[in-house]
Amino acid sequence: LMGPTATGKTELALKLAESFSIEIINVDSVLVYKGMDIGTAKPTIAELNHVQHHLINIISPLESYSVAEFLQSALYLINDIIARGNTPVLVGGTMMYYNALINGISKLPESNPIIRTKLEQRIEQNGLNTLYNELCIVDEFAAKKINCNDKQRIMRALEVFYITGQPISSLQIKKSDTLKNTKLLSLCILPENREILHQRINERFSKMLDSGFLNEILTLRVKYPSLTDTHTSMRSVGYFQAWQYLENKVDEIQMIEMATAATRQLAKRQITWLRKFDAINIASNGFSLSDMYSELHKLVYSFISTKP
Repeated sequence: LMGPTATGKTELALKLAESFSIEIINVDSVLVYKGMDIGTAKPTIAELNHVQHHLINIISPLESYSVAEFLQSALYLINDIIARGNTPVLVGGTMMYYNALINGISKLPESNPIIRTKLEQRIEQNGLNTLYNELCIVDEFAAKKINCNDKQRIMRALEVFYITGQPISSLQIKKSDTLKNTKLLSLCILPENREILHQRINERFSKMLDSGFLNEILTLRVKYPSLTDTHTSMRSVGYFQAWQYLENKVDEIQMIEMATAATRQLAKRQITWLRKFDAINIASNGFSLSDMYSELHKLVYSFISTKP
Protein backbone atom coordinates (compact mmCIF):
# COMPACT_ATOMS: atom_id res chain seq x y z
CA LEU A 1 0.00 0.00 0.00
CA MET A 2 1.89 2.99 -1.33
CA GLY A 3 1.20 6.68 -1.46
CA PRO A 4 2.67 10.10 -0.73
CA THR A 5 2.91 11.45 2.77
CA ALA A 6 -0.26 12.50 4.63
CA THR A 7 -2.68 10.41 2.54
CA GLY A 8 -3.94 8.08 5.28
CA LYS A 9 -1.96 4.91 4.52
CA THR A 10 -1.43 4.04 8.18
CA GLU A 11 -5.11 4.45 9.08
CA LEU A 12 -6.19 2.31 6.13
CA ALA A 13 -3.70 -0.45 6.94
CA LEU A 14 -4.77 -0.55 10.59
CA LYS A 15 -8.41 -0.80 9.56
CA LEU A 16 -7.62 -3.79 7.34
CA ALA A 17 -6.73 -5.72 10.50
CA GLU A 18 -10.40 -5.59 11.49
CA SER A 19 -11.27 -7.90 8.59
CA PHE A 20 -8.09 -9.77 7.67
CA SER A 21 -5.28 -11.62 9.44
CA ILE A 22 -2.49 -9.26 8.50
CA GLU A 23 0.90 -8.14 9.74
CA ILE A 24 2.29 -4.78 8.70
CA ILE A 25 5.81 -4.30 7.34
CA ASN A 26 6.98 -0.70 7.51
CA VAL A 27 8.24 0.78 4.23
CA ASP A 28 9.18 4.19 5.60
CA SER A 29 12.85 5.04 6.04
CA VAL A 30 12.24 7.29 9.06
CA LEU A 31 9.92 5.05 11.11
CA VAL A 32 12.87 2.71 11.67
CA TYR A 33 14.32 5.18 14.21
CA LYS A 34 13.63 4.88 17.94
CA GLY A 35 12.36 8.01 19.66
CA MET A 36 11.30 9.70 16.41
CA ASP A 37 7.57 9.37 16.94
CA ILE A 38 5.79 12.70 16.65
CA GLY A 39 7.69 14.00 13.63
CA THR A 40 7.06 10.76 11.72
CA ALA A 41 3.37 10.39 12.63
CA LYS A 42 4.36 6.95 13.89
CA PRO A 43 1.53 4.61 14.95
CA THR A 44 0.79 4.86 18.67
CA ILE A 45 1.89 2.19 21.14
CA ALA A 46 -1.71 0.96 21.26
CA GLU A 47 -1.83 0.68 17.47
CA LEU A 48 1.52 -1.08 17.34
CA ASN A 49 0.28 -3.56 19.92
CA HIS A 50 -3.08 -4.05 18.20
CA VAL A 51 -1.54 -5.13 14.89
CA GLN A 52 1.83 -6.84 14.56
CA HIS A 53 4.26 -4.34 13.02
CA HIS A 54 7.74 -4.96 11.68
CA LEU A 55 10.74 -2.71 10.93
CA ILE A 56 9.62 0.08 13.26
CA ASN A 57 11.82 1.34 16.15
CA ILE A 58 14.73 -0.91 15.19
CA ILE A 59 17.72 1.49 15.28
CA SER A 60 18.85 4.63 17.10
CA PRO A 61 18.99 8.05 15.37
CA LEU A 62 22.79 7.71 15.36
CA GLU A 63 22.67 4.70 13.06
CA SER A 64 21.92 4.29 9.38
CA TYR A 65 19.70 1.78 7.63
CA SER A 66 20.46 0.92 4.03
CA VAL A 67 18.14 -0.14 1.23
CA ALA A 68 20.00 -3.46 1.18
CA GLU A 69 19.24 -4.03 4.87
CA PHE A 70 15.59 -3.22 4.29
CA LEU A 71 15.36 -5.59 1.33
CA GLN A 72 16.97 -8.45 3.22
CA SER A 73 14.69 -7.96 6.23
CA ALA A 74 11.53 -7.45 4.19
CA LEU A 75 12.03 -10.56 2.05
CA TYR A 76 12.58 -12.66 5.17
CA LEU A 77 9.55 -11.18 6.94
CA ILE A 78 7.26 -11.69 3.96
CA ASN A 79 8.05 -15.39 3.83
CA ASP A 80 7.86 -15.73 7.61
CA ILE A 81 4.46 -14.01 7.83
CA ILE A 82 3.03 -16.13 5.01
CA ALA A 83 4.34 -19.27 6.73
CA ARG A 84 2.32 -18.29 9.81
CA GLY A 85 -0.83 -18.11 7.71
CA ASN A 86 -1.07 -14.33 7.74
CA THR A 87 -0.93 -11.77 4.96
CA PRO A 88 1.98 -9.30 4.93
CA VAL A 89 0.92 -5.73 4.16
CA LEU A 90 3.76 -3.41 3.22
CA VAL A 91 2.90 0.19 4.05
CA GLY A 92 4.86 3.38 3.52
CA GLY A 93 6.10 6.02 1.16
CA THR A 94 9.81 5.37 0.74
CA MET A 95 9.82 4.62 -2.96
CA MET A 96 13.42 3.41 -3.14
CA TYR A 97 12.40 0.61 -0.76
CA TYR A 98 9.51 -0.42 -2.99
CA ASN A 99 11.73 -0.19 -6.04
CA ALA A 100 14.23 -2.52 -4.39
CA LEU A 101 11.49 -5.06 -3.64
CA ILE A 102 10.23 -5.03 -7.20
CA ASN A 103 13.40 -4.53 -9.22
CA GLY A 104 16.15 -5.59 -6.83
CA ILE A 105 19.31 -3.68 -5.98
CA SER A 106 22.98 -4.00 -6.64
CA LYS A 107 24.86 -6.51 -4.52
CA LEU A 108 27.40 -4.28 -2.82
CA PRO A 109 29.60 -4.98 0.21
CA GLU A 110 28.60 -3.81 3.67
CA SER A 111 30.05 -0.60 5.01
CA ASN A 112 33.57 -0.72 6.45
CA PRO A 113 33.89 1.62 9.48
CA ILE A 114 37.70 1.81 9.22
CA ILE A 115 37.59 2.92 5.60
CA ARG A 116 34.78 5.39 6.27
CA THR A 117 36.70 6.94 9.16
CA LYS A 118 39.73 7.44 6.91
CA LEU A 119 37.56 9.03 4.24
CA GLU A 120 36.01 11.37 6.82
CA GLN A 121 39.49 12.37 7.97
CA ARG A 122 40.55 13.10 4.39
CA ILE A 123 37.49 15.32 3.93
CA GLU A 124 38.33 17.25 7.11
CA GLN A 125 41.96 17.70 6.03
CA ASN A 126 41.64 18.31 2.28
CA GLY A 127 37.97 18.86 1.52
CA LEU A 128 35.31 16.83 -0.24
CA ASN A 129 36.54 17.91 -3.64
CA THR A 130 39.68 15.78 -3.18
CA LEU A 131 37.59 12.64 -2.85
CA TYR A 132 35.39 13.58 -5.78
CA ASN A 133 38.42 14.10 -8.02
CA GLU A 134 39.69 10.67 -7.04
CA LEU A 135 36.31 9.15 -7.85
CA CYS A 136 36.48 10.73 -11.30
CA ILE A 137 39.71 8.81 -11.86
CA VAL A 138 38.74 5.38 -10.49
CA ASP A 139 35.09 5.40 -11.61
CA GLU A 140 34.33 8.09 -14.16
CA PHE A 141 30.90 6.62 -14.94
CA ALA A 142 29.75 6.78 -11.30
CA ALA A 143 31.23 10.25 -10.82
CA LYS A 144 29.11 11.60 -13.69
CA LYS A 145 25.98 10.45 -11.84
CA ILE A 146 26.98 11.87 -8.46
CA ASN A 147 26.85 15.53 -7.53
CA CYS A 148 30.26 16.81 -6.47
CA ASN A 149 28.73 17.94 -3.15
CA ASP A 150 26.98 14.65 -2.36
CA LYS A 151 29.26 13.55 0.47
CA GLN A 152 27.51 10.27 1.31
CA ARG A 153 27.40 8.92 -2.24
CA ILE A 154 30.99 9.95 -2.98
CA MET A 155 32.21 8.24 0.19
CA ARG A 156 30.16 5.13 -0.55
CA ALA A 157 31.47 4.86 -4.12
CA LEU A 158 35.10 5.13 -2.97
CA GLU A 159 34.47 2.79 -0.05
CA VAL A 160 33.15 0.09 -2.40
CA PHE A 161 36.14 0.60 -4.69
CA TYR A 162 38.59 0.22 -1.79
CA ILE A 163 36.82 -2.92 -0.51
CA THR A 164 36.34 -4.73 -3.81
CA GLY A 165 38.93 -3.21 -6.12
CA GLN A 166 36.09 -2.72 -8.62
CA PRO A 167 34.16 0.41 -9.60
CA ILE A 168 30.74 0.63 -7.96
CA SER A 169 29.23 1.28 -11.40
CA SER A 170 30.25 -2.18 -12.62
CA LEU A 171 28.94 -3.90 -9.50
CA GLN A 172 25.58 -2.16 -9.77
CA ILE A 173 24.79 -4.20 -12.85
CA LYS A 174 24.33 -7.31 -10.73
CA LYS A 175 20.91 -7.41 -9.08
CA SER A 176 19.63 -8.98 -5.87
CA ASP A 177 16.62 -11.16 -5.21
CA THR A 178 13.18 -9.54 -5.54
CA LEU A 179 9.50 -10.28 -5.10
CA LYS A 180 9.13 -11.41 -8.70
CA ASN A 181 8.11 -14.95 -7.70
CA THR A 182 5.65 -13.81 -5.03
CA LYS A 183 1.95 -13.14 -5.53
CA LEU A 184 1.70 -9.39 -5.17
CA LEU A 185 -1.07 -6.80 -5.07
CA SER A 186 0.29 -3.30 -5.63
CA LEU A 187 -2.01 -0.52 -4.47
CA CYS A 188 -1.41 3.20 -4.26
CA ILE A 189 -3.18 6.39 -3.27
CA LEU A 190 -2.71 9.07 -5.90
CA PRO A 191 -4.26 12.34 -4.68
CA GLU A 192 -6.67 13.88 -7.16
CA ASN A 193 -6.61 17.26 -5.46
CA ARG A 194 -3.17 18.68 -4.64
CA GLU A 195 -4.67 21.58 -2.69
CA ILE A 196 -6.35 19.24 -0.24
CA LEU A 197 -3.11 17.26 0.11
CA HIS A 198 -1.17 20.46 0.82
CA GLN A 199 -3.76 21.45 3.38
CA ARG A 200 -3.42 18.07 5.08
CA ILE A 201 0.37 18.49 5.12
CA ASN A 202 0.07 21.92 6.75
CA GLU A 203 -2.43 20.67 9.31
CA ARG A 204 -0.36 17.62 10.16
CA PHE A 205 2.79 19.64 10.81
CA SER A 206 0.83 22.08 12.96
CA LYS A 207 -0.53 19.13 14.93
CA MET A 208 2.99 17.75 15.35
CA LEU A 209 4.15 21.04 16.85
CA ASP A 210 1.17 21.10 19.21
CA SER A 211 1.96 17.52 20.24
CA GLY A 212 5.51 18.36 21.33
CA PHE A 213 7.61 17.80 18.22
CA LEU A 214 10.31 20.28 19.29
CA ASN A 215 10.54 18.69 22.73
CA GLU A 216 10.94 15.33 21.04
CA ILE A 217 14.05 16.59 19.25
CA LEU A 218 15.41 18.18 22.43
CA THR A 219 14.93 14.85 24.21
CA LEU A 220 16.81 13.06 21.45
CA ARG A 221 19.68 15.55 21.74
CA VAL A 222 19.96 14.84 25.46
CA LYS A 223 19.74 11.08 25.01
CA TYR A 224 22.22 11.07 22.11
CA PRO A 225 24.77 13.85 22.80
CA SER A 226 26.68 13.14 19.59
CA LEU A 227 23.56 13.56 17.44
CA THR A 228 23.87 16.35 14.85
CA ASP A 229 21.94 17.57 11.85
CA THR A 230 24.39 15.68 9.63
CA HIS A 231 23.02 12.31 10.74
CA THR A 232 20.66 10.72 8.25
CA SER A 233 17.88 10.65 10.84
CA MET A 234 18.03 14.41 11.37
CA ARG A 235 18.17 15.10 7.65
CA SER A 236 14.59 13.84 7.46
CA VAL A 237 11.85 16.23 6.37
CA GLY A 238 10.58 18.20 9.35
CA TYR A 239 13.41 17.20 11.66
CA PHE A 240 16.07 19.10 9.74
CA GLN A 241 14.00 22.30 9.64
CA ALA A 242 13.11 21.99 13.33
CA TRP A 243 16.79 21.49 14.16
CA GLN A 244 17.62 24.71 12.31
CA TYR A 245 15.05 26.51 14.45
CA LEU A 246 16.43 25.07 17.68
CA GLU A 247 19.88 26.28 16.60
CA ASN A 248 18.43 29.78 16.09
CA LYS A 249 19.28 29.70 12.39
CA VAL A 250 15.67 30.39 11.39
CA ASP A 251 12.64 31.73 13.23
CA GLU A 252 9.44 29.79 13.90
CA ILE A 253 7.57 31.09 10.85
CA GLN A 254 10.51 30.24 8.59
CA MET A 255 10.75 26.78 10.13
CA ILE A 256 7.08 26.06 9.46
CA GLU A 257 7.30 27.36 5.90
CA MET A 258 10.48 25.38 5.20
CA ALA A 259 9.14 22.16 6.73
CA THR A 260 5.81 22.23 4.93
CA ALA A 261 7.48 23.21 1.65
CA ALA A 262 9.95 20.31 1.99
CA THR A 263 7.06 17.94 2.73
CA ARG A 264 5.18 19.14 -0.37
CA GLN A 265 8.29 18.56 -2.45
CA LEU A 266 8.62 15.06 -0.98
CA ALA A 267 4.99 14.31 -1.83
CA LYS A 268 5.54 15.56 -5.38
CA ARG A 269 8.51 13.22 -5.85
CA GLN A 270 6.51 10.32 -4.43
CA ILE A 271 3.60 11.02 -6.77
CA THR A 272 5.91 11.27 -9.79
CA TRP A 273 7.36 7.85 -8.96
CA LEU A 274 3.94 6.30 -8.36
CA ARG A 275 2.62 7.48 -11.71
CA LYS A 276 5.33 5.41 -13.38
CA PHE A 277 4.68 2.37 -11.19
CA ASP A 278 2.36 -0.48 -12.18
CA ALA A 279 -0.20 -0.35 -9.38
CA ILE A 280 -3.94 -0.09 -8.83
CA ASN A 281 -4.91 3.40 -7.78
CA ILE A 282 -7.31 3.90 -4.89
CA ALA A 283 -9.26 7.06 -5.62
CA SER A 284 -8.71 9.53 -2.79
CA ASN A 285 -12.05 11.38 -3.31
CA GLY A 286 -11.16 14.19 -0.93
CA PHE A 287 -9.37 11.71 1.36
CA SER A 288 -12.57 10.19 2.74
CA LEU A 289 -11.24 7.31 4.83
CA SER A 290 -14.50 5.35 4.55
CA ASP A 291 -14.61 5.64 0.76
CA MET A 292 -10.96 4.69 0.33
CA TYR A 293 -11.30 1.79 2.75
CA SER A 294 -14.39 0.45 0.99
CA GLU A 295 -12.44 0.21 -2.26
CA LEU A 296 -9.34 -1.11 -0.51
CA HIS A 297 -11.34 -3.82 1.29
CA LYS A 298 -12.81 -5.12 -1.98
CA LEU A 299 -9.42 -5.31 -3.65
CA VAL A 300 -7.74 -7.05 -0.71
CA TYR A 301 -10.62 -9.50 -0.27
CA SER A 302 -10.47 -10.45 -3.94
CA PHE A 303 -6.68 -10.81 -3.77
CA ILE A 304 -6.69 -13.03 -0.68
CA SER A 305 -9.60 -15.14 -1.96
CA THR A 306 -7.95 -15.87 -5.29
CA LYS A 307 -5.83 -18.99 -5.36
CA PRO A 308 -2.15 -18.54 -6.24
